[in-house]
Amino acid sequence: MIVFVSCIILFLIGLYAVVTKRNLIKIAIGFALIEYAINLFFALVGFKRGALAPIITRLDTPHNFVDPIPQALVLTAIVIALGTTALMLTIILRIYSRYKTFDIAEIKK
Repeated sequence: MIVFVSCIILFLIGLYAVVTKRNLIKIAIGFALIEYAINLFFALVGFKRGALAPIITRLDTPHNFVDPIPQALVLTAIVIALGTTALMLTIILRIYSRYKTFDIAEIKK
């Protein structure tokens, strides 16, 4: 239960950074925190205490397996998050090279 609460807190910290900060780098870090919180939540949904990894074993022994779908979704989400974060930072660097600032208020002028 404490891990779910920490996941929600991590999401809220990222949301706070995205909504209230004016620095583009801090906003990008906020988006990354939100992505990490969502990935952690999906990994926690598929967790079962005492369960084994879903690999091929002998068919005559009963096992309690972990659901592999959330694990696959998290791996896919990590790759997508890497790509979106790299694209976001590239766009931020292009904005900085043009306006010489990371501040949103200065860019809007």
